[in-house]
Amino acid sequence: MNMNHAEVAVVGGGIVGLAHALAAAKRGRKVILFERDEYAVGASIRNFGLVWPVGQPDGLYERALASRRIWLDLAERSGLWARQSGSLHVAYAEDEVAVLDEFLATTPAASEQGCRMLTPEEVGKESSVVRTDGLLAAMWSPTELNVDPRQAIPMVAEILARDFGVEMRFGHAVRSINLPTIETDRESWQVDEVYVCSGNEFQALYPEVFASSGIRRCKLQMLRTAPQRGGWELGPALCAGLTLLHYGSFKHCTSLAALRERVEAERPFFVEHGIHVLVSQTRYGEVTIGDSHAYGMTHDPFEREDVNAAILEYFATFAELPTPRIDERWHGFYPSLPDGRPDLIARPEPGVTVVNGLGGAGMTLSFGLAEEVLG
Repeated sequence: MNMNHAEVAVVGGGIVGLAHALAAAKRGRKVILFERDEYAVGASIRNFGLVWPVGQPDGLYERALASRRIWLDLAERSGLWARQSGSLHVAYAEDEVAVLDEFLATTPAASEQGCRMLTPEEVGKESSVVRTDGLLAAMWSPTELNVDPRQAIPMVAEILARDFGVEMRFGHAVRSINLPTIETDRESWQVDEVYVCSGNEFQALYPEVFASSGIRRCKLQMLRTAPQRGGWELGPALCAGLTLLHYGSFKHCTSLAALRERVEAERPFFVEHGIHVLVSQTRYGEVTIGDSHAYGMTHDPFEREDVNAAILEYFATFAELPTPRIDERWHGFYPSLPDGRPDLIARPEPGVTVVNGLGGAGMTLSFGLAEEVLG
């Protein structure tokens, strides 16, 4: 094998790996990135494409805003599609309104960014999709950013190579790390430090860290419509009452207990399968709808149609599309920590940092986290 040299090696070509390669390259380091697949096919392209600061609790909210700024900078450098869509949390029950009111009263950072309550009439002006019959109110947040993950992930890789001199090795599986040497199935490299950002696959390189972390895998199901006709645009990203039970930003709200009690009584299937519903749009006009959450170490490869049906049923309670036909259904997997930690940062040996466990917030938090990790 040929021996090559770099200062920093990154293992993993998904959003976490790309973010750490960017952070290192911005600091003037010579960076090599390895991805075992010929292109990214994991969680980083199987998501909504939403940068979702409003869902992040205190501390992570600032990290999410930092990520948002980096996404926008990358978009300015290229043709990367990034829509500053904002979001609407729509509420059809008094307990949902109570949570949103409490959130705004107790989260000054969100209010400072422009989050506020809207009347049904104001919602109708912001969105042609939201059902206003029975609507009580909605919370508007201006910080949410929409990218198309199937375009964005490969384009970020192109930007890193073109603008920051990062060497990309797609289709190169890392077999061993024994600094200063890192070996793939094709090459050997000498490097000063390594960032292992390989999602579900870091178990193969550092099984002891994987076992002791408590990390588990989350399986989700998602759907995507046909392109909406005539240049129709979704407008703000959408979600409803179930989402208030999902994101950490709302967990401190005492009013959440009443909402949880009602949902558990009225929609036990949704609770059992971790269903809440977000809605976003791609650059080509398709609308992405999802998702469910099942946690465990091993998951079967099959999708449950009753879960997909439940997602669409709930979606229909608060939104209606001009072209509702579903063209794609898929499932994805991502590593998740069960104890509320937002990420796993481990240093199994000198010069090696494992970065993992961002859960479903990789698009939202990775760039900001990488800035913190690199210091």
